[in-house]
Amino acid sequence: MATQAEQIKQLRELTGAGVLDAKKTLEQHNGDYDKALAVLKEKGLQAAQKKAERVAKQGVIEAYVHGAGKIGVIVEVACETDFVAATPGFRELAHNIALQVAAFNPKYVAVEDIPANVIEEQKKIFADAAVAEGKPAHIVTEKIVPGKMEAFYKENCLLRQTFLRDDSVTIHDLVQTNIAKVGENIVIRRFARFELGQ
Repeated sequence: MATQAEQIKQLRELTGAGVLDAKKTLEQHNGDYDKALAVLKEKGLQAAQKKAERVAKQGVIEAYVHGAGKIGVIVEVACETDFVAATPGFRELAHNIALQVAAFNPKYVAVEDIPANVIEEQKKIFADAAVAEGKPAHIVTEKIVPGKMEAFYKENCLLRQTFLRDDSVTIHDLVQTNIAKVGENIVIRRFARFELGQ
């Protein structure tokens, strides 16, 4: 079992919380690590949301080539200052995002980036398939199509995807946690993925 000092260190690494905040939260929950982690993550998300409107014009262009040159990815990850852009933690985040794009082949950064005609077309495909299976119309519109669209977003939108190195978080969560750690807004602006023969 981890000591309190080890738990505080882990909490800080995962949430970006300060030593005192991590220690105090752990004590408030009688040493329950999981509860303390959940509380600190929630605090971090709230802090990250406050920074979402800040301008992020610094950052890095990260390139990654996979499979002996068969897949290549370029991502632009922005932050507010060149100081943060040069930190190992920010560089690691950008690299992990490039790995994610190489492995899971998202089509868009966020749901908001999907063209309206693509969304409508996808809804129609799901609705037509459900109707062809004999599903009642109200079930199709109220449950089946929204459920299928949510799965479509998770597959095609980078921010909705589960992080390949930790399936307990999404890429959105990963970015938010890093915002809380560095104290600056971070934005995945765009990416491009190339695969040999496609």
